[in-house]
Amino acid sequence: MITIGLTTWKEHPALINDEQRDVTLTEYAAVLPTVEVDTPFYGIPRATTVTKWQQMVPANFQFILKANKVMTKHDYGSDEVDEDARKQAFVDYKEMIKPLVRKHQLKTILFQFPPFFRRSAENLQWLFEIRDMMGNLPIAVEFRNPSWYEETLIPDLMDYLTRLHMTHVIVDEPHRLNDGVPLVADATTPELALLRLHGRNEKGWFDQGKDWRGKRTLYRYSEAELKQFAAVINQLTPKVKEVCIIFNNNSNRDAAPNALELQRMMGISWDGLGLQQLSLF
Repeated sequence: MITIGLTTWKEHPALINDEQRDVTLTEYAAVLPTVEVDTPFYGIPRATTVTKWQQMVPANFQFILKANKVMTKHDYGSDEVDEDARKQAFVDYKEMIKPLVRKHQLKTILFQFPPFFRRSAENLQWLFEIRDMMGNLPIAVEFRNPSWYEETLIPDLMDYLTRLHMTHVIVDEPHRLNDGVPLVADATTPELALLRLHGRNEKGWFDQGKDWRGKRTLYRYSEAELKQFAAVINQLTPKVKEVCIIFNNNSNRDAAPNALELQRMMGISWDGLGLQQLSLF
């Protein structure tokens, strides 16, 4: 199975005939079968909020939720690091996702680590502790430091993630010799291969000026580049139950057009989407 989704549901006018307004989750779920939500990264919502999301989507719609920033050690090096609070975040997070787990609507929890999270014995141990604290919940990990992808060490990393039953996130992003990470199309769990596509805007990605967050994913994939992803997807499909592609190249609202183009290119359709609302005017 191949699924396609976007980061957040609001900022994708291509899903609603280019109407220039926020897209509702119900409208989003009428077009695509999964969404990535970054809200929990900034603050863990209540389970009641998650239940409200569920009420807006069909029964087989699935969510990818980002882990909270203290769970991925984005606060590392801060004077305010509180290890008890870090452990409590895992408890609160598991409580928050219970409604999704009950309804089989949690695709995975995305642990996107910060660029300073290097490959080290300490950080390898943290991956083990994450698995221990999260039990058998589905986890996907995205590394943003090139030290994880030293060529001779990649097989060992993939083996370690396989033993921890963590999905290795296959990333497309700008990268230089000593910065950014390459696209390594390895699957580490039989259930899921996850691709996250950030675009290839090298200048916007690496030059962190005042408008950096608004420009770093300013990129529209060409037809040729989408065909390259299609080849990777076809390579992965026999190895896993599901290949999920998330487009994050949305600084100029290009994620949804690219997602829909890839869907058409590969002839993908999904059963059980929500009902599309028809305008009477």
